[in-house]
Amino acid sequence: MALRAGFAEVNITPPVGTRKIGWLKEIVIESVADPLFARAATAESGGEAIAFLQLDTLSIRWTQVNDIRRRVEEQYGFRGRNIMVAAAHNHAGPAVAHCGDVPCDDRYVEGMVARTVEMFGEALANMQDAEIGAASVMQWGLSHNRRVVMRDGTVRTHGRLDDPEALFIEGPIDPEVSVVAARAAGSGEMLGALVNFACHPTDHGDDSAASAGYPGVLAREMKERGCPFTLFLNGASGNIAASHPMEHMGRTLANDVEKALAAMSFSSEVSIEARSRTVQLPYREVTDDEVTGRVRGAQRFVDPAIYDREMPGLIARIKERGAQPAEVQALALGDRRFAGIPAEYFAENGLRIKEGGRPLHVLVVSCANGMVGYVPHKEAFLRGGYETTFAPGAALAPEAGDMLADAALALIGEVG
Repeated sequence: MALRAGFAEVNITPPVGTRKIGWLKEIVIESVADPLFARAATAESGGEAIAFLQLDTLSIRWTQVNDIRRRVEEQYGFRGRNIMVAAAHNHAGPAVAHCGDVPCDDRYVEGMVARTVEMFGEALANMQDAEIGAASVMQWGLSHNRRVVMRDGTVRTHGRLDDPEALFIEGPIDPEVSVVAARAAGSGEMLGALVNFACHPTDHGDDSAASAGYPGVLAREMKERGCPFTLFLNGASGNIAASHPMEHMGRTLANDVEKALAAMSFSSEVSIEARSRTVQLPYREVTDDEVTGRVRGAQRFVDPAIYDREMPGLIARIKERGAQPAEVQALALGDRRFAGIPAEYFAENGLRIKEGGRPLHVLVVSCANGMVGYVPHKEAFLRGGYETTFAPGAALAPEAGDMLADAALALIGEVG
């Protein structure tokens, strides 16, 4: 089953004057620190085809994913459900959704979607006979679990260990930097790569500059080193923060990618497959203490009044919907399985999928095919913290994390 692969990218940098997203409060872009991109990777083998679309945005809404897939299918005949659309979870990008006091910039979104669909066509036109390789390295120095357990048993998100009330870091990180790369058959010319690593990109989140953060630095560095297209697929990073500024993060990850590339064996005989299903996730039981932010361990960031303004609409939405739909997707590409999760998924959840997927090598892609908000592991709700504090981005029941993991593992078994 010979492999064909293609890559492309398009600049989606928001213009000055566009609203930013990622800090709950309204911030308007006044400058551009570095460009933002949408990137595509397409692959076909044995009559099957899959694709990855990666956006340098905070998130991607389910309606936007469906719009992109529909347009791609209509214009190019490529099966939309076989496309994974993933956001890098970049906090310094445009308002692609309503978030806190920030309304969605619909005009920007329409232009972004149109350019992304056109670029997808370029990736299809660029397809050629290819070989694929995969390898991983472990990186322990770039990220940390941001949840600190205090002496009273609660968690402080972004707590400090030099606080006399601090005891320990609540949970793990996922140190794997996994790389799947494609090169031209015969010439060996590098075509592009997928890089999976779990960590929040938050640089420039609270200022007025637009930026792609460390994933943008990684892509720039890899282009300078001979890899023209690098798609960054963020892992289960809901509770994982960066330990260094974006330039250091991006350059160090580029070094890791080069190590992985040097360890790869390439082959043109690969299997490709796709599966997906929609899970109905329950909302949590809403109490007065949850609504007012008085529950034990509650931690409201930025401005508590933002939460209060959001509550009537959130409660009405919960009553109207009853459950939150979430698409879970599994893509097989050679000996790697990609599990797409539409959430800011905690590392504990992602590691459960990786462990449960053995002997297959599973990679978790968060912020993929929609966004349901934070999905902590079940035990995190006992301690509180920012990610479990009731809000539009943290409204699901504690069992949601396991439900998504169960669905992902079932799909991985099907494509395995």
